[in-house]
Formats: sequence, structure tokens, C-alpha cells
Amino acid sequence: MANFGDSTTVRRILTELGDTWAVVGLSTNPDRAAFGVAQVLRSFGKRVVPVHPKAETVHGEPGYAELSDIPFPVDVVDVFVNSELASPVADEAVRIGAKAVWFQLGVIDSKAYARTRAAGVDMVMDRCPAIEIPRLGHH
Repeated sequence: MANFGDSTTVRRILTELGDTWAVVGLSTNPDRAAFGVAQVLRSFGKRVVPVHPKAETVHGEPGYAELSDIPFPVDVVDVFVNSELASPVADEAVRIGAKAVWFQLGVIDSKAYARTRAAGVDMVMDRCPAIEIPRLGHH
């Protein structure tokens, strides 16, 4: 398995690229992984913007149906949809000017990765920021 996100890229995304994270697939369902990861990101000082067809408010932050609906800059797009749906999300993240795309554990699309990197956007796949943040030595 190829390494789609070395530790240097992971660290840069988490610490240098900005604090506004759009979490695609985040809803008010506390049983979904996105809900808990969003809480971890918030505890690390990130603004977490929910992106979900229902456009629900989650953790006090208004939601949007699509990335392109967000009326302010987004630094990182964190993707919790399945691999078959993730590719267009990565392309949309590039279109809206995100600095990085993060595909969660189990979300893998090597063609989307190649396109995103070719566009000059950092990308990590098959990793979880809630697992990586503690490895940085932050609290």
C-alpha cells in the first residue's frame, strides 16, 4: 500500500495550513465517526464547518449542503464519505481554493490523490486527524 500522506505533510496540514476545516459528511448523528472527530478538531482550536446534504448546525457551527456553498475561505477539507463519492469532493476542494484535502480512514482514491497533488494542494488519505493530533505532542 502506498503512503498517501507522510508525517511531514500530516504535521503541516494540522499545524500550519490554517484553522478552518470543512468536514464533509458531518451531521448531528453522534454515532458517526465525523461527529467525534469534529469534537477533537474543535478541542485543538479548529473551526469545524459541517458539509452535509441536510446542512445541519453541528457543534454550534451552521452547516452547508456543499463545499461551494461556504461563503468564506476553507483551509482543509476533511472527507468522511465513502471512496466512491470522495473523488468529486476532492475536485471541489481544489476548485474552492482549499489548501489541503484529508481523506479519512478507509477513504482511498489514488486518482483523486494524484489530481489533487498535481493541482498543488496537500493531501492525506486513509488517516484520521483525531489519531494524528495526539502524535504531534499537543493537548
